[in-house]
Amino acid sequence: MRWVAIFDDNEGHESVRKEHSGAHFEYLAAHRDKIVIAGGLRPAPGEWYCGGLWVMEVDSRDEAARLVEGDPYLRLGLRKSYRLLVWGKAPCYETVNL
Repeated sequence: MRWVAIFDDNEGHESVRKEHSGAHFEYLAAHRDKIVIAGGLRPAPGEWYCGGLWVMEVDSRDEAARLVEGDPYLRLGLRKSYRLLVWGKAPCYETVNL
């Protein structure tokens, strides 16, 4: 099942992103079999990050939540909140490979 996590960052916590990006990227790499694509979100090109988005291939919402809650950015307070949603592609796209 394909789940999407949409993250909103806490304002004023930019130092967490700067200081702990290595641990965050290591976490993503360690779970690449389940977190199939991830990246930061910005309000406009060149502006600082305001959140992030992950696409996960997992068996359940609980598994998706465990992955999200294990991320250093969440544990260290960068993330203000997150939403977990099931994602299904529109039929006109046929096969989607991530």
